[in-house]
Amino acid sequence: MTDSLVAPPPLADQPSSSGLAEVRLRVNGNDVQARLDTRVSLLDFLREHLGLTGTKRGCDHGQCGACTVHLEGRRVNACLVLAVTCEGAQVQTIEGLGTPDALHPMQQAFVEHDALQCGYCTSGQIMSAVALLDEPCGGSDADVREAMSGNICRCGAYANILAAVQHVRRGA
Repeated sequence: MTDSLVAPPPLADQPSSSGLAEVRLRVNGNDVQARLDTRVSLLDFLREHLGLTGTKRGCDHGQCGACTVHLEGRRVNACLVLAVTCEGAQVQTIEGLGTPDALHPMQQAFVEHDALQCGYCTSGQIMSAVALLDEPCGGSDADVREAMSGNICRCGAYANILAAVQHVRRGA
């Protein structure tokens, strides 16, 4: 009888024994490539590897929406997505939405309607609202509130956020 333990063979679907994998994707129109730990979230990749800190870390559980980005045109909580699962995908963050000289209409509406207070949730709110423009959603305020319910504003700027979203949706 020996005291040595025998490690089980690696699983066939593991990317490598090192736990690293290559990932290539398009972020805000730019091709990026990195060798990442397979456990790195899209949020951490954007913030720590690419320096795109407009996407905020909130709860790390997909409950607050502060980390909302667009993945292949759909809104997702970046804290819940592994970066390696985004191979070949298009990702858009708040930094890729508009510029200080040419704001996206939703960004402009947030400014005009004072739809922010501390600003922490703002990028996630805006990214979610922009995605909402291409999603089936009724025209009522209640419909928009429901569609935006995954984004929390701890300051309570909901009335102004709703006004900004409806302003853009109505083309005002």
